[in-house]
Amino acid sequence: MRAVVIHPPHDLRVEDYALADPGPGQVRVAIRAGGICGSDLHYYQHGGFGTVRVKHPMVLGHEVAGIIDAIGPGVTGLLPGQAVAVNPSLPCGTCTFCQAGDQQHCLEMRFYGSAMRDPHVDGGFREALVCEATQAVPLPDGLDTTTAAFAEPLSVCLHAARQAGPLLGKRVLVTGAGPIGALTVAAARLAGAREIIATDLTSAPEKTARAMGADRFIAVGGTTDTLAAFTARKGYFDVAFEASGSGPALLGILPVLRPRGTIVQIGIGGDVAVPLSVLAAKEITWRGTFRFHEEFALAVETLARRAIDVTPLLTAQFPIDRAAEAFALAADRSRAMKVQIAF
Repeated sequence: MRAVVIHPPHDLRVEDYALADPGPGQVRVAIRAGGICGSDLHYYQHGGFGTVRVKHPMVLGHEVAGIIDAIGPGVTGLLPGQAVAVNPSLPCGTCTFCQAGDQQHCLEMRFYGSAMRDPHVDGGFREALVCEATQAVPLPDGLDTTTAAFAEPLSVCLHAARQAGPLLGKRVLVTGAGPIGALTVAAARLAGAREIIATDLTSAPEKTARAMGADRFIAVGGTTDTLAAFTARKGYFDVAFEASGSGPALLGILPVLRPRGTIVQIGIGGDVAVPLSVLAAKEITWRGTFRFHEEFALAVETLARRAIDVTPLLTAQFPIDRAAEAFALAADRSRAMKVQIAF
């Protein structure tokens, strides 16, 4: 079969990859659709991010869905021909974090398309993938694989929304309106936010952000002065989701967040000098959010009942033999939101 493999930065190849049979407790999924994520783009453009570097060729991709074409011994509840979304997260289940219910922090996590481990964990951009049966989440009737491939990024945003605490009636700011920012807008709207304002450097994502539920969009153009109107009376927003990974965006949140407000840090960027006096004086809660676990099944259910419509996010879908073209478009934020590869 064929797979999309990253070598050095910008050296993306469609290569032959061994087709495996499922073992005990496993299923093989014929992948139908896979979304290109920000981490895929980091591997493609820069060879990694932070200290995580690609040391040898690796199959990319972790936002995938497809059709089961074979099951291994002992698998129950799943059948060949069944459509599934594949959860890319495989925690060990036995370490202290897994036992405490914090599987996203598993000490032996195997996450598809990740160079955090060496050897790396190959991803899902291949024509068929053998996974544990527990990773294959059945799609309810009416949910297609193109839409189901959004389950993984939506899971990230549902987990982030949980980190924020109750959002009912809250005024919410989302900085960074890429795919994760836009889905965070949708998650906050689903959770009952009173008002949602999204920002980005340019106006390119405005239409999508509004379609996902933003009441207002502000193009900050590299400065936070455009948010000055929200600084009166010690700030306006109850909750801010920082989805850009930008230091200036984070610093711009502090003056517009109300005392005892909450920042949920989704984006991962470089180190930032933060004024601790402001955090302390305004009693701000600043929380990180990392991946997900139980939210994956919830994301599939949310998509199936159409509580969140991801249609506005899909820019284009390319066949596997045009994977390089797909990555080039996905890297152009002025033209693309979410680009998928069709297998």
